[in-house]
Amino acid sequence: MDPRLVEGPVKKDDREVMEILEAYDLTGCAHSAAELVGCDPKTVRHHVERRDRGLPVVGPVRRARLIDPFLGKVEEWVDRSRGHVRADVVHERLVGVGFDGDERTTRRAVAEAKARWRAGHRRTYRPWITEPGMWC
Repeated sequence: MDPRLVEGPVKKDDREVMEILEAYDLTGCAHSAAELVGCDPKTVRHHVERRDRGLPVVGPVRRARLIDPFLGKVEEWVDRSRGHVRADVVHERLVGVGFDGDERTTRRAVAEAKARWRAGHRRTYRPWITEPGMWC
């Protein structure tokens, strides 16, 4: 089946993106590169723009979230509570400092911050090395 007939955007794999960039570098024109590769000129412009801005040309793009300016405070409160602060408490504090987003956004951010905190504070287990004849 032709991928152009599938509804919705079709994600390009790494090889196709590199072919698009090579075709653009060869021709210097998005329209000509699109004809060579067999895609839309807007796709060529998108990948070239991302490359020129120094962004990764492949992979998912993380959009800016409403809570991004407040993530430092969330991290601080999670760290100060040693990973025990509740998301509703954090949301009340954030509203106090000017956050106007939803509580669900805060819950997601607190869950991510707690997961990062726990990953950096795991218990270390020493291997149990038995001495011969001691535990018989």
